[in-house]
Amino acid sequence: MVVGSHGRHCVVETPEGTRVICHPRGKKLGVVVGDRVRWQPSQDEGVIEAIDERRNLLYRQDELRTKSFAANLDQVLILVAAEPEFSEHQLARALIACEAEHIDPLIVLNKADLAAPFARAWQRLAPYRAMGYTVLPIAAKPRAAPAAAAVPAADAPPPCALEDLSARLHGHTTLILGPSGAGKSTLINRLVPGAAVLTGEISQALNSGKHTTTTTTWYWLDAAKNGALIDSPGFQEFGLRHIDPMQLAAYMPDLKPHVAGCGFYNCTHLHEPGCGVIAAVDSSAESAAGPHPISASRYNIYSYLFRELKAGPG
Repeated sequence: MVVGSHGRHCVVETPEGTRVICHPRGKKLGVVVGDRVRWQPSQDEGVIEAIDERRNLLYRQDELRTKSFAANLDQVLILVAAEPEFSEHQLARALIACEAEHIDPLIVLNKADLAAPFARAWQRLAPYRAMGYTVLPIAAKPRAAPAAAAVPAADAPPPCALEDLSARLHGHTTLILGPSGAGKSTLINRLVPGAAVLTGEISQALNSGKHTTTTTTWYWLDAAKNGALIDSPGFQEFGLRHIDPMQLAAYMPDLKPHVAGCGFYNCTHLHEPGCGVIAAVDSSAESAAGPHPISASRYNIYSYLFRELKAGPG
C-alpha cells in the first residue's frame, strides 16, 4: 500500500509493515496515497508495476492540471475554522467532489473556544446541517484553563471531545482537507502522537527537504492499524472541471430533491420556467431545516459553479 507520495517518488508499506521507497514504471502510472500496488525490488528501492483497481479517487481539476488527493477512502474530514473565516465556495467544491466519488464527508468546525466567531461560523453551516451533513464542533488546540469569554454562544454547541472525533475515525481510512490556518497540523498531532516525527522521516526519505507540505502522508491511528488518517497538502483553489455541469445539482443534496419538479428534463436551474429548484430558493432560509427551501447562498454557489463548468477551459 502507498503510504507516502512526493512527485514521482512514493513510499510503499508491505503487509509485514516494512516501508520501501518506490518509483512508478512509466510516466502514465499515476500513483497516489491509499493505492494498493504491485511492485518489484530494485537494489535498495522498488519499482511499481501496476495499481490495483480503486474503490474511489478524490481529485480536483482546473484548467491546467489534475491533482489527485488519495484513493480508496472511506471518508473525508473537511476541516474549517471559526477564524480565519472559511470560504463556503471551497467547502461546497470539496463536498461536491466527495459526492461525485461516493465518499462520506465529515465537516469539522475548529476553534470553538472563540465564542463570537464560532457562533457566526456555526450559523453559516446551518444549511449543511439541514441537508444531512455531520458537522462537529471542536477546539483542537488544548487550553489549560478556558476563560469565561470562551464559552460558546447560546445558539452554538460546546465543542465535542477529541475522543468523539477519534471514534468516528476508528476503523476507517480518512483524508483530512483544510485551508491554511484551520488548524490541520494541530489536529493531526493530537490525533496521531508522533505525527511530526513520521512526517519528517518520510520527507527525508523522499529527499523533499523543507517541502514537507507537498508530501501526502498516511498515518495509522493506532498500533493495531484499525484506522488511518491521510494528510494532504493545502490548496488555494479546488477545481471541478471533471464534473459535468448538467450533473452538478445531483451532487448537491439540498438541490437534488427539487430536480424532479422541473418542467424540462434538461433544465439548467438558472432561468427556465417551471423549475423546481428555482421555486425552492428562499433568501431567508439560511437556517431552515429539511429539504425545503434552498438557501440563497447555496443557490448562488450552484449558479456560479454551473456557469464556470459550462464555460470550460479558457
